[in-house]
Amino acid sequence: MTPPLPVLSTAGVAAGYGAGDIIRDITIDVTPGEVFTVIGPNGSGKSTLIKVLAGLVRTRVGEIRLGAIRLTHLSAPQRVSTGVAYVPQEFNVFPNMTIGENLKVSTEFLGREQQATLEQRERVLAMFPEVAKRLKLRAGLLSGGQRQMLAFACAMMAAPKVLLLDEPSAGLSPKLVGEIFDKIETLNASGLTVFIIEQNVKEALRIGDRVMVLVNGSIRLMATPGEITAKHDLHKLFLG
Repeated sequence: MTPPLPVLSTAGVAAGYGAGDIIRDITIDVTPGEVFTVIGPNGSGKSTLIKVLAGLVRTRVGEIRLGAIRLTHLSAPQRVSTGVAYVPQEFNVFPNMTIGENLKVSTEFLGREQQATLEQRERVLAMFPEVAKRLKLRAGLLSGGQRQMLAFACAMMAAPKVLLLDEPSAGLSPKLVGEIFDKIETLNASGLTVFIIEQNVKEALRIGDRVMVLVNGSIRLMATPGEITAKHDLHKLFLG
């Protein structure tokens, strides 16, 4: 039986800032419906990697694809149009706008028909009832967890095939971290493929179908959470 085409893949990707590469030779295949998590020590290149996938950092070498679509030379908005949505760690909502306004502007640049946008908005509000109840509230008045939920909802307005999440638990209390990851699991259960950069190793291992360990800009290990727990010492992997 022929295996399914990866929904997101990279081949030999290198990228960075200035003269040097931060990530090197990144080759991954993310399968449809998978939760793919990336962990590693601070400074390992995790955020650079997800920004490369989102189109915010240029790929110097290598190839990125969404299914059969070549993303490598597409801009960030063009990648959203193909089916890649990105939620950054910070500045992921407009605090001076209401929740409803945030949802509206999140897809205006896509140029989709109004009816299709309205239908997707209703689907998103059903996914995020905590957002739906506060449409007229200014986003800057939300708690950290509520703001993260709004950022997820804005990303889902584009009806993505892949959701890229950069440190979704950063700065949140343990209770809110649990709520955020419960929501990620719910979204994934609907068929959405999720690619997560995460510092919370415990949650990354709990939620991930596969885990990539990134150290010094290179892939140190690719394994299931069970394999990592049973066979590897993460402290040693992180320190080399």
